[in-house]
Amino acid sequence: MRVIVIGAGEVGSNIAESLADDHDVVVVDRDAERVESITYSLDVLAIEGDGTDLETLEEAGIEKTDLVIASTDGDETNIVVCGTAKTIDDPFTIARVKRPTLLRTWERSEEAFGVDFMVCTDLHTAETIVRIAGLPGAHDVETFANGLVHMAEFEVRPDSPIAGETVSEADRFESLTFAAIIRNGDVVIPTGETVIDPHDNVVVIGSSVSVRGFASDLTPAPTLEDADEIVIVGGSEIGLQTARLFEAEGLSPRLVERDPDRARELAERLPNTLVLESDATDIDFLVREHVDESDIVIATLDSDEKNLLVSLLAKRIGVERTVGVVEYGEYVELFETVGVDVAVNPRVVTAEEITRFTREEKTENVAILESDRAEVLEIEVGDDSVLDGNRIRDVMADLPDGVVIGAITRDGELITPRGETVLHRGDHVVIFLDTEVLDAVSKLL
Repeated sequence: MRVIVIGAGEVGSNIAESLADDHDVVVVDRDAERVESITYSLDVLAIEGDGTDLETLEEAGIEKTDLVIASTDGDETNIVVCGTAKTIDDPFTIARVKRPTLLRTWERSEEAFGVDFMVCTDLHTAETIVRIAGLPGAHDVETFANGLVHMAEFEVRPDSPIAGETVSEADRFESLTFAAIIRNGDVVIPTGETVIDPHDNVVVIGSSVSVRGFASDLTPAPTLEDADEIVIVGGSEIGLQTARLFEAEGLSPRLVERDPDRARELAERLPNTLVLESDATDIDFLVREHVDESDIVIATLDSDEKNLLVSLLAKRIGVERTVGVVEYGEYVELFETVGVDVAVNPRVVTAEEITRFTREEKTENVAILESDRAEVLEIEVGDDSVLDGNRIRDVMADLPDGVVIGAITRDGELITPRGETVLHRGDHVVIFLDTEVLDAVSKLL
């Protein structure tokens, strides 16, 4: 497949890197330094130019292109790119936008603006925050099979009850599969005798009940259903959408916004959220408003520095769990190293969502882990699949290392995979894969 990516920033570069191995990728950007950088770092064709210009798109080979991804930082620019591409040929177009209002408009009319698929950065980031907030200690959470199957990644702290245990000892839940351990950046496929070390990241797949039970065992903190106090700091669009999603869950968060006009607007738009007009970097305010008693503090201010400061202040006064929005991907590790529990990068979240959409059609859902070191796929077993009619034990013998079958659903029922389980056409199977074997395994599945 030939793909043109417009915009060589963090989003565009991540998308191009994810697609370059399997597709013919062209990247277009107006910044000469970005073009030069991506030319030497990725196996793609990089072109300096304006993606809204017909001549630039023609130079990029739009006539023979299957997919155009508009991923610049400008909403209007991305929409114009898609519309321009449609005037030349009929590639599938994907636009990245920040404003949910554009997404709402697009949803009301099929293929509005010449866009076939639209990803809203602010809304998708808010959805990611709410999923993570709902599972204590989780760094990443995804659902599969219409919500029957959950995948989550947890860091094992030195004081964790499973630190030093074998996988067999830690596996105390009936429908849970230990899919992988991420250790020092490497993917380890565990056996029952594998010892879980402090600072490992553990990836588990199973029913929502089992994954939540494991989370509670790992980190004794309230789940979303039990959370009494949720504090969102910052009335940005991400903060607004996060509060709105919490309200949809039946919760009543508090939101702190410094600007009086914005605070008033938020209060009018969020009927079940208590909006407080104040500076959340004022520790006296935090103590006075009993923020220390909250279950989670989510920092969604307009700068990484402010989000880091608020998160660390919250930790200092005794908040159990903090989530901070980080605009620059290189700061994610810094945030989590100095004490922020989870750092969410909107650009990475958006790039992963777009990459997920471009996967093979037979893949029902994809979760990308650890900057594309591993993936979790949901597939439907077809007639030509190596899975159809075979026992898991026999199938695994024919597959390369780095593959784990984490869960199966059949006719809306969850089946915990065992060696003797026979797979059938129409089953939905959730599979963990090391990306090094992704291509080889995809051809078989």
